[in-house]
Amino acid sequence: MSTSDVLVVGAGLAGLHTATMLAEQGHDVLLAERRTSLTTAIRTTGIFVRKTLDDFALPAECLGPPIRRVVLYPPDLRRPVTLISGRDEYRVGDMAPLYVAAAERATAAGVQIALGTRYAGRRGDVFVLVDRDGPLQVRARYVVGADGARSGVARDLGLERNRHLLVGAEEVFAITRSEEPPTFHCVLDPSLAPGYLAWVVNDGQHAHVGVAGYGDRFPDGLRKALERFGKEAPGLPGTDRPVEVERRGGPIPVGGLLRRISCAEGLLVGDAAGAVSPLTAGGLDPCLRLSSLAARALDDALRGERGALDQYDGAALRAHFRGRLLLRRGLAQVRTPAAASMGFQLLRTPLGQSAARRILFGDRSFPTSE
Repeated sequence: MSTSDVLVVGAGLAGLHTATMLAEQGHDVLLAERRTSLTTAIRTTGIFVRKTLDDFALPAECLGPPIRRVVLYPPDLRRPVTLISGRDEYRVGDMAPLYVAAAERATAAGVQIALGTRYAGRRGDVFVLVDRDGPLQVRARYVVGADGARSGVARDLGLERNRHLLVGAEEVFAITRSEEPPTFHCVLDPSLAPGYLAWVVNDGQHAHVGVAGYGDRFPDGLRKALERFGKEAPGLPGTDRPVEVERRGGPIPVGGLLRRISCAEGLLVGDAAGAVSPLTAGGLDPCLRLSSLAARALDDALRGERGALDQYDGAALRAHFRGRLLLRRGLAQVRTPAAASMGFQLLRTPLGQSAARRILFGDRSFPTSE
């Protein structure tokens, strides 16, 4: 039997950030992660938006060159729309060393990190973890579910779970520098990426080539879609794709922030809470911001403030996703390349490009506004 103020399940950025903030406030925190190394089985593309870079201290050496240019393509890849910002809008994180740096900060703050330790459920008033030596029972005042889109902690606490999911797959590889400026390429083709998009992020150091969409709509499966896109992906002129690439993938919640993300025994953060933009599927900014809110609420609760976790209210915060939830429903209805091509005509108008700029280069960020 082990005891702790807070048990955090999952060592993604949400779990690491929450655990670190709590430990820095003097609380006893145990962080359990099923992976034996934080540098393996990475799922996120690692795209950080400008507001995240402005508000959070991320190690500069773990970030790629800034990206100001976004190119949007119709299904036939002809006559794309190019949007260029006057500011640095995106940087892609080198996620393996970034996770290591975040874990080092957590450890320095006093977090006990247990790698190779999976969450196995709840038995009465204790939580069960399993490592190579067998089961370990943990009695914690609070538990934090940072265990991904299909959260087991959410199930055991009786909290809401994600029901609206995309699935994505991506290949990442180093490239030689080119004359083209760092660019984010997005292809809108429902036959390739049903309900979402295919992308190439080329920042001059690494290429990220990926597709995502609704799992039941891929004609030949997700992997075949990625293979097909890899043969025709824009934005990689003269790039020799290596034989060995890093492969990433997993579920992406796009139903907006869940309504019930806390109870008297704990709360959810990151993908487990649905803290992902329904339209863009960008999750790193809301992940960090929601984790900050969660840590403050738990700190208040641990210090005896009555009803502290009641303020961690997903239903109230969910309102900030309303506009993009509507756009998500609209995008989900675009099922053919012909329909996508017709809709793409709007992006060629001043009004359409203005709307795209607000989405891609906007100043707002969760939870103040989405």
